[in-house]
Amino acid sequence: MGETTGEDAARQAWGSVRDNRERNRFELDVEGDAALAYYRIDNGVMVFTSTQTPPRLRGKGVASALIRDALEIARAHGLKVRGDCSFVADYLDRRPEFQDLRAERDAS
Repeated sequence: MGETTGEDAARQAWGSVRDNRERNRFELDVEGDAALAYYRIDNGVMVFTSTQTPPRLRGKGVASALIRDALEIARAHGLKVRGDCSFVADYLDRRPEFQDLRAERDAS
């Protein structure tokens, strides 16, 4: 049997991302802590405003797993996305598989 390694193995150990709509944030519990991605929804666009990862979880792919799943949830709900949070904006820039979700920026 093949062995699961890397991000896939970590993702299995972490569980799944929750959409806590009451607090307008996505949550991912990892090793007794939680990574968070805050958002608001404006006219069919999910705007990510902040991503928070506890210091001891940084560099492990936790925030990337959180945002990847959050983007899949946005896609499932037919929403476009915008990253006002620099982490989400950079993530979108590096991931061609999510370009269909990008909302146009306001031309202000």
